[in-house]
Amino acid sequence: MSAEAAGFSVEQQEYLKGFMTGVEARRAAFGLPPGPPGGGAADPNDLQRAAQDRAEAGGGKLVAEEQAKRNKPPLGRFDEVTALAGAGQFPKGTDVFLTKYFGLFYVAPAQNAFMCRLRIVGGIITAAQLRGVAQIADDLAGGYADITTRANLQLREIGADGPPEVLMRLAEIGLTSRGSGADNIRNITGSPTAGIDPEELLDTRPAARALHHFILHHPELYGLPRKFNIAFDGGGRVAVLQDTNDIGFTAVRVAEGFGVPAGVYWRLDLGGITGHRDFARDTGVLVDADATIPVANAVLRVFIAEGDRTDRHKARLKYVLDRLGLEGFLGRVEAELGEKLCRVDASSIQPAPAQDRLGHIGVHPQKQPGLRYIGVVFPVGRISTERMRGLAAIAERFGSAELRLTVWQNLLIPNVAEADVPAAVAAIEALGLSTSASPLRAGLVACTGNVGCKFAASDTKRHASALVDYLEARLALDSPINIHLTGCPNSCAQHYIADIGLLAAKVEPGGDEHEGDRADGDQDEEMIEGYDLHVGGGAGPHQAIGRLIRPGVAFDDLPPMVAALLGAWMATRVAGEGFQDWSAARGDDELRAIGENLQAEAA
Repeated sequence: MSAEAAGFSVEQQEYLKGFMTGVEARRAAFGLPPGPPGGGAADPNDLQRAAQDRAEAGGGKLVAEEQAKRNKPPLGRFDEVTALAGAGQFPKGTDVFLTKYFGLFYVAPAQNAFMCRLRIVGGIITAAQLRGVAQIADDLAGGYADITTRANLQLREIGADGPPEVLMRLAEIGLTSRGSGADNIRNITGSPTAGIDPEELLDTRPAARALHHFILHHPELYGLPRKFNIAFDGGGRVAVLQDTNDIGFTAVRVAEGFGVPAGVYWRLDLGGITGHRDFARDTGVLVDADATIPVANAVLRVFIAEGDRTDRHKARLKYVLDRLGLEGFLGRVEAELGEKLCRVDASSIQPAPAQDRLGHIGVHPQKQPGLRYIGVVFPVGRISTERMRGLAAIAERFGSAELRLTVWQNLLIPNVAEADVPAAVAAIEALGLSTSASPLRAGLVACTGNVGCKFAASDTKRHASALVDYLEARLALDSPINIHLTGCPNSCAQHYIADIGLLAAKVEPGGDEHEGDRADGDQDEEMIEGYDLHVGGGAGPHQAIGRLIRPGVAFDDLPPMVAALLGAWMATRVAGEGFQDWSAARGDDELRAIGENLQAEAA
């Protein structure tokens, strides 16, 4: 119905025309297409359905997940989720997948329970929120939380009747889990030292926060063909691993004389997915500090249109880039934006400040005079509700009632007065926690493992603790080492970018197993838990995909093998040579022989 037909006066009609013109201008500013004729609300399924229609018109067959999304809009199922909870039932079939849109994962057979993954933008959580999450965990989950590799929290052991209450209570403390699973944009990560880091180029908080809320309020962006990760690195001392994300915004300083005003920008990287052995590609695109939303929105819309809906193994952004080529993809992004992207040569970028591999652990100065932040260590990222409440109280008493989760599965307490640091550290230690860690424990990362994930082949968290206990009793390292244990090829713990990366595998007792010998999904009861051993990975300025040097190592045989490699590195390295460079200078056969021979001696 027109404004005239609705009986509005001429003056009111002119006002409404001006208002809608402003709305369309605002949409254009954010890189959005024009609204539908008549000013009605856009159907959030339009972009997804159009992409599905194109896939079928081209002779493809939609995978089961795409068909499920087509049949039932996932975020329109709250009544269904509530009814199942009222009946004390878990979802079945493709409804298991659709329920992940609420951040609820039915993780049977590992646990006959839900896991709830939150969204904590930039990893920043208030003391009151952390205390609220602890209460939810006590009342409705397992009495603990896991810190994830996306600076986030997960609650486990939620019963069939728990989802509605969990979701409502999260909302009541200002948190959400919407879109934290399935084919969605996952938690937006940012530098954990944003706004307090003496070395940072850009504070990541405004951009991460704005994009987080933009996504939450644009239903059409829940029509992706596969999961999608976005990270902001402000150039500070603690790594965010933005080059492992589908979109990485990295703060860079551009020198004079390269066709753009000198200063600080975001550099756009695209297509990172290290589980598929690929880092994000430097596009050469610069984005103004306050202009990330239009660019991210355009990238997402091209991905929605071009991502594969017929093969989930090839549905991530990397494969769109492989098919279209980087230039072809950026051309599509520019068409969505309605303008050219700003591109510069890599030589225009000034060297980035060095990152501190131990910057997330211990006491460090902030850019604010007289203030410090304190990095707290957690055993493989698990935190009890008692400790959650204790840390919330410490942040309120000594800091600014704020805590910051990191991608290294720990947290920081910022804004502690220098004079209060000893008392704050003592309070942390009184909880049974520490602010110091060995070079081995500081870089230890482990996914959930088969205790809580149906895809995992090994108990990664238990094995991680046992491995480091073994190594610390025998080695005194003087340089940081990253050891990542991941339970399945999805690589939530990103084993490929670790100095030593361990991918869980089922292994025959007393025998060797090689990649070609292992059947996918082998559930033979005689098989035991083990790992494929990779070495030499790295991220950021040390980008490298770890090399597989020994598949199928039973876990009981693994600690001596890793100890042998680290011991040989310490004994034969040249001055200042890190493990990555040391291992890169040696062939696979040599490294395998070092591990196996010295492992035999240790036995």
